[in-house]
Amino acid sequence: MSNIKASIITIGDELLIGQTIDTNSAWIAQRLNELGIDVLRRVAVGDNRNDIIDALDAELASSSIVLITGGLGPTADDITKPLLNEYFGGTMRIHEPTKEHVRELFTKRNRPFLERNLKQAELPDNCIVLFNQMGTAPGMWFEKDNKVIISMPGVPFEMVSIMENEALDRIKERFITGSIIHRSVITAGEGESFIADKIQDLEEALPVYIKLAYLPGAGMVKLRLTAKGANKEKLITELDYWQNRFAERLSYIMVSLEDIPMEQIIGDWMKTHHATIGLAESCTGGNIAHHFTQVMGASTYFCGSIVCYQVPVKVNVLGVNEQTIDQYGSVSEQTATEMAKGALNVFHSNYSFAITGLLSLGGESDKKPVGTVWMAVANKDRVVTKEFHFHYDRLRNKEMATSMAMLMIWKFITNRI
Repeated sequence: MSNIKASIITIGDELLIGQTIDTNSAWIAQRLNELGIDVLRRVAVGDNRNDIIDALDAELASSSIVLITGGLGPTADDITKPLLNEYFGGTMRIHEPTKEHVRELFTKRNRPFLERNLKQAELPDNCIVLFNQMGTAPGMWFEKDNKVIISMPGVPFEMVSIMENEALDRIKERFITGSIIHRSVITAGEGESFIADKIQDLEEALPVYIKLAYLPGAGMVKLRLTAKGANKEKLITELDYWQNRFAERLSYIMVSLEDIPMEQIIGDWMKTHHATIGLAESCTGGNIAHHFTQVMGASTYFCGSIVCYQVPVKVNVLGVNEQTIDQYGSVSEQTATEMAKGALNVFHSNYSFAITGLLSLGGESDKKPVGTVWMAVANKDRVVTKEFHFHYDRLRNKEMATSMAMLMIWKFITNRI
């Protein structure tokens, strides 16, 4: 298989001044990597004609695929489409299917269809139109000198829709001549350097066409095995063998053989065991519940979350003893324990989880160090508590606390703590 290189260009002044965070490049890079396509560069440019042309020239000189996001709206600062039309020597024409799609969208939303909106249906006649079912601006596929240029809207969910429904299959058909197979081993509780020591001999024994990647996260490390070759059946057999070898070696910390988030892993376990869980969240403000409810069908096991940010809610809804808070504070092992027991009673669930902490300055900052978090997970027979200390800003601390909460719940329900 040839080693295909790709470049990603994101367009928009808002990216350069930090007003908008570029999540598109990360998502695209992950999808391309899954296809075995290496991303050579990620380039951000403003809404400037010369800068965009310079970026295109530079990336086409070294990459077989250039993916562009941004600048496809109906306003004057959206210059990508006319620029690409000129760059590839096309003529702008009304694309009737896009025109009807845009008109239908405005009708459904009970909004007037303006002449400006008709501009979205004006497209270069030498591109393949990539349908945008989530918005008005279609994507465009150009080919030049055996290179492919794909232009898409900067709105993330529109870009994702075009990539998943239109572009990825075309990329595979155009560039991928063999098979690329992935397998994962998800672990939790040890860092990647310790894991690497445990599996060094296995990693060194891998065939040259199977690569191992370490993908660390908050409290977790994902091992991804990737095989490339012409014989798909042979690759699958070998990857399954090696996946099982790694999983057996790391059985004491293995979470899953599927590349899915922890909330889904917990959810699958809950459904299999016909169990339910309820939450009592203070410092995370419902963020753990948000993650649980990202999984389709979570209502079969997830009862809900009581966001007990103030002391009266902890006392009046969960039944936490006021004397406990007076003596030990809201951020304490004792309060977290009573919150977890209270959640069990309120939700009548098989399991409960409670969290209370200080993620930034304020509250009990004169008594507890910032970043102190107490967690408790319980069932009718036992309660397990743990103290954490996070050292980032408020938002990062909240995400870290959420990740550690998921890991603690999983360890409790699987009797690992």
